[in-house]
Amino acid sequence: MPTIQIPPFLQPGDKIGIVAPASCIHYEDLLPGISLLQDQWKLKVVEGKTLKSSFNQFSASDADRIEDLQMMLDDPSIKAVIAARGGYGCSRIIDKIDFTNYLKSPKWIVGFSDLTVVLSKLYQLGYAGIHAPMVKSMTLEGAEKAAESLRQILFGELPGYSVAPHDFNTTGSAVAEMIGGNLCLLAHMIGSEIEIDTEGKILFIEDVNEYLYNLDRLMIQMKRAGKLSHLAGLIVGQFTDMRDNSNPSFGKTANEIIKEHIAEFDYPVSFDFPVGHVADNRAIGVGLNAYLDVNKDGVELHFLSSAPTII
Repeated sequence: MPTIQIPPFLQPGDKIGIVAPASCIHYEDLLPGISLLQDQWKLKVVEGKTLKSSFNQFSASDADRIEDLQMMLDDPSIKAVIAARGGYGCSRIIDKIDFTNYLKSPKWIVGFSDLTVVLSKLYQLGYAGIHAPMVKSMTLEGAEKAAESLRQILFGELPGYSVAPHDFNTTGSAVAEMIGGNLCLLAHMIGSEIEIDTEGKILFIEDVNEYLYNLDRLMIQMKRAGKLSHLAGLIVGQFTDMRDNSNPSFGKTANEIIKEHIAEFDYPVSFDFPVGHVADNRAIGVGLNAYLDVNKDGVELHFLSSAPTII
């Protein structure tokens, strides 16, 4: 794994691109986020063609989504690319994206959920990305701190977070690179070219709308593949809208399932962290070094390379 490089931080007046590399979106749902980026963050927004098109459940055909994202990656005047939304579709196109020009002029790529695939590809190439609210979700009620944390990373003001204690936490501390994202996608990438290496890293996971038995299966897959064995630490984010069999019940909550599969390990673990498919989805710098401290009074996560600011 090469040393992780940090793309240039943004400045007011910089140009950023917005694309929909996965599912389709109602353009009107993006207007509040575009206004935030333009009017408050003082960025110049370039809109991709995929924001106003659709192809079945996707924002466009595979070829058109590739073209839209490729254009943003290839344009050296665009300093960051923020996904409009996630959904499904990035796995279909990631192997056909050419990162040659990106490597000559690296930029921040922002997203979560299905964008886990793209962030993992960037990490493989040796560049940091940002797991954070996308344009559709950055102005939701309750997303103020999440949006501010994204702004801070983009503009080089690396944030720090304080989180309440949880009964399932395992105390301890670690300094390591952050890696992770959507659990379903992390398991999905095992055996592929962009399978993530978690050894010695702080792994963060989150998911939405999964059956509890499938969450159990995902954790088993991660464990059998060695992805949980040699972590520096684990951050368990939000597992929202989880589903259960009607009769009989699986019999455990999402957090209980996760705790069972990591019980043998002694690295620090933080449960109920504000990251995932919720309004308060704090920005995580994938590939950035971070300090994680889990103690009886709560959890601290600080990104390194600058003085952290608690928000």
